[in-house]
Amino acid sequence: MQEEMAETKLKSISELLTLIVNLPTAVAKHFSKCRVLWTPKIHQGMSLTAAKERGQLVFLEGLKSCLDLLFGEKEKQSGQPSPLQFISESASNLKALFDFVRTSVTPAGSESWKGPVLLVDDLSVLLSLGATPVAVLDFIHYCRVTVCSQLKGNIVVLVHSNEDSEDEENELVVNSLCHHSDLILWVEGLATGFCKDVHGQIKIIRRASLELTAEQDLVQIYQYKIQDKNVTFFARGLSAAVL
Repeated sequence: MQEEMAETKLKSISELLTLIVNLPTAVAKHFSKCRVLWTPKIHQGMSLTAAKERGQLVFLEGLKSCLDLLFGEKEKQSGQPSPLQFISESASNLKALFDFVRTSVTPAGSESWKGPVLLVDDLSVLLSLGATPVAVLDFIHYCRVTVCSQLKGNIVVLVHSNEDSEDEENELVVNSLCHHSDLILWVEGLATGFCKDVHGQIKIIRRASLELTAEQDLVQIYQYKIQDKNVTFFARGLSAAVL
């Protein structure tokens, strides 16, 4: 299974408002994964938990939202539609999810964040929940207009893909995201199989331009190893086992 993350270059996280739309896992598990990836910055005083407490981080826990929608307790108490309202409707309409995103990233009068960052993990789950590719791409389009164009922020999206996949709907979404992305991170396992010193490789594709030009994309390939509280990256053939 190969993973592809389409994202734009992030600014200093300590100065940004961040919205995480996390569909498959619980908040504690997501924070645990982020601690592995962002350990150096957390040691400099950053904390996702602290950011959430001071209103700098908004977290939509998709699994919990689905349960609340199915049992209806939270929606009855708040009177507000669930961001994942489309699950209980016949039409594939992600307007409620977009409204949640727009409300969350739009700064209040007293807030002065430099720009919002929207992280969607994992967009492929929306297809599994019954949303159509057109609805998913419309959702991303309106998020891009709001977050990137109007608020000068960034969007990071995780999707899954496989060269041998027969899921045409998922591949349509993946290809569309690639076309509209400034930066693509393609993460995959080693073609040679398991290795204790190298867990996989990451291909970094920096798009030369989103317009039709003669410029070539810049492609860099690194290998990586996931450790307990860190991830190390190195050039191909330069792992600890080789050196």
